[in-house]
Amino acid sequence: MSVRSVDDHVAQAMALVEPLGVERVPLASALGRSLAEPIAALYDAPPFRTTSMDGYAVASGSGGAGAWDVSADGPAGIAPPPLAPGTVARVMTGAPMPDGADAVVPVEDTDRGVDRVEIRRWPSAGAFVRQAGEDLRTGDVVLDAPRRLRAVDLSAAATAGAPDVSVVRRPRIGVVVTGDEIRPPGSVLEPGEIFDASSTTLPALIEEWGGVCAGVRVVGDSEADLVAALDSLDADLLITAGGVSAGAYDVVKTALAPEGVWFGPVAMQPGKPQGLGMWRGVPIVCAPGNPVSVVVTFLVVVRPMLREMLRLPDSGMRAAVVGEGWRCPPGRAQAMPVRFEGGLAFPATTGGSASHLIGSLSRAEAFAMVDADTEEVRAGDTVGIMRLSP
Repeated sequence: MSVRSVDDHVAQAMALVEPLGVERVPLASALGRSLAEPIAALYDAPPFRTTSMDGYAVASGSGGAGAWDVSADGPAGIAPPPLAPGTVARVMTGAPMPDGADAVVPVEDTDRGVDRVEIRRWPSAGAFVRQAGEDLRTGDVVLDAPRRLRAVDLSAAATAGAPDVSVVRRPRIGVVVTGDEIRPPGSVLEPGEIFDASSTTLPALIEEWGGVCAGVRVVGDSEADLVAALDSLDADLLITAGGVSAGAYDVVKTALAPEGVWFGPVAMQPGKPQGLGMWRGVPIVCAPGNPVSVVVTFLVVVRPMLREMLRLPDSGMRAAVVGEGWRCPPGRAQAMPVRFEGGLAFPATTGGSASHLIGSLSRAEAFAMVDADTEEVRAGDTVGIMRLSP
């Protein structure tokens, strides 16, 4: 069987999905969501002239340092009266500026008087005053789409007056993990048994990258149980872990290949055995069972599918300089776990990119993605870096 390149496999996966629909959600629920429509300011921001310091509002051309009568208080949230001639008004940060005043004396430059105040330093016009519309004008685009909404984006949208936003529906992704040998964490392991990491890892990756887990099923090496598990999930995309290689008990391959799902080698390490296709009209990605292979399959294959469904551009890779080199598998693209030190990338594990080293993967900050024709990465080389999280 011919070996697929990583680029070809990802292209085949991307052809299975399309952008999802749009829904309105409250702004407070939009963190991490994919913005579908631009957000424009509904009002000027600030909507009026406001103070940027606690202090005293003055008419800068009416006098100078010395003793002044305080004619009014101006707390935030209350429209103040016009400034009486020959006086100053006490104001708080964020309060509206009184008509007739054009500058603020910071409270630190005064004796903090209430009825009469000693001003030690006189301001120039405009000092410590925020002009109306200084940040935003009505109709200004605050946030372009598409984008993944961050906390600071929600703050900008709130400042623009948006109570809710249009976002792309989150892809629902179902997970099926297979294997007679896997047991949930906390179990007492018998000989030949291992703890199941994938049923924890995959839902976490799905949530982290903007999807929602539509359910997790853990089944043994039974074709009937696998099919029942897949059919029980209402999802936009299905992911399986385990049972895709060439062994006697590779149940996923045995059950799904006759239904038209492709199985074969992809030129990458880890994660060489792969499956891809449609199951009952739903795209399905079939990953190997080894934990690091599951993570790499998700990031290399599923992540771009998710971003397509979420209408987000591919975040791409950034470049990093290598601080310590390593050997590469011949003829396969390599996903090497790396950490960063002094701005340089170093191997994060002592075992290279082996597919079983999930325990030490927690030390990694990214994968260095090395081309299939590279035999060795040396210190000083530049490599592409794929982040482990958004």
